[in-house]
Amino acid sequence: MRRTAPEGHGPVRFGPPLPEDGLPVLPELSAVLAAAASRGGHEPVGGGRTLREAACGYWDRRGLHCDPDRVAAGPGSPALLLALTAALDGDVLVPRPCAAWWAPYARLLGRPAFHVPTPPESGGVPDPYALLETVRRVRAEGGDPRLLVLSVADDPTATVAPPELLHETVEAAQGEGLHLVSDETWRDTLHEPRDTVLLSPAEMVPGRVTVVTDLAGAMLPPGWPAAVARFPAGEDGEGLHARVLDILTALDARVAAPIAAAAAYALGEPEPVTARVATSVRLHALLAAEAHAAVIAAGALARPPRSGRHLYVDLAPLRPALTAHGVDDAQELEDFLTARLGMPAPGGHRFGDDLEAPRVRLSTGALVAGSDTERAECLTSPTPLELPQVQRALIRLKSVFDDLRDDAQRWEPPR
Repeated sequence: MRRTAPEGHGPVRFGPPLPEDGLPVLPELSAVLAAAASRGGHEPVGGGRTLREAACGYWDRRGLHCDPDRVAAGPGSPALLLALTAALDGDVLVPRPCAAWWAPYARLLGRPAFHVPTPPESGGVPDPYALLETVRRVRAEGGDPRLLVLSVADDPTATVAPPELLHETVEAAQGEGLHLVSDETWRDTLHEPRDTVLLSPAEMVPGRVTVVTDLAGAMLPPGWPAAVARFPAGEDGEGLHARVLDILTALDARVAAPIAAAAAYALGEPEPVTARVATSVRLHALLAAEAHAAVIAAGALARPPRSGRHLYVDLAPLRPALTAHGVDDAQELEDFLTARLGMPAPGGHRFGDDLEAPRVRLSTGALVAGSDTERAECLTSPTPLELPQVQRALIRLKSVFDDLRDDAQRWEPPR
């Protein structure tokens, strides 16, 4: 992740990648990939039949019936979102904050991307009243909003939007004629799946929602790019699917055959995959809870993480300490914490927040350190937080934030 600087850069800023899990590749996945390694070609544009049928089975098990002819696969969700944005035309609406890779694709196509505030309790889904006001304002200024991108299980905030909020927002978007892209990359990483209700917008308005899932969220290593999109039924969905395939063809955005074999295997959810997903989610839930406790104890703010491998931290209460260290914006905070923590700490400006807001996303995968053997031990240990390599990473995290708390108290002006 390079530092954002005006020199030598165009208007498109690509942010940090998805948070990694820090774990060794599942051996069964490696075996499937190795068995297909002699296949040196690519899948057809949009994915072969086997991969698309596997994606349908995955969604069917989650209550989202689909047809293989309404599924498209691509080499990661950025390629699919770029194709969807180009196919739908018009202006793009995204939450504030949002995944770092959403807005750049609109800008790459020369489309305005308008950020809509999210409510205090969760990110990923815009406040419905703010959405209506933004649409009204954009149209009054001559714009043409057509696409809303949202995520129920969110990057960067690691929250899960409550069903009642989602319903109100989807209803508002439907009333304004917007097409929705639901990024459901993190839906299989709920920290408390029995206590968390996750609904897809596609369950509410099946005819106006395209679901995109990047398999790097839960099933594949981030370096094995594969994602799938589920298009709505009906003529509109059929036309959108055809246009997206045309754009993917122009981009030659196809999944490599060995990656497609691994993706189809993972989407089938055999026992080794489901066991690894469950174990990984439990590990990262523990790490996220510990990291959240550390930043809250230091006086920073963060919503409790409910999904994913990350948390989003607001250091505004520690601003006196940051100012004393010469940190005045999110980019400087990113540089400062990345150096102090020894792990990526991308600033909130990469996720659509104001540059002046001292916010960062911290990834729990960076807390899983050591050799392959040590990292694998994190999966098998009944007490992974007590492993020496994990303890060292957590102690460093707590120490950095405790020092900022102490500095803030020292530099706080007298009342």
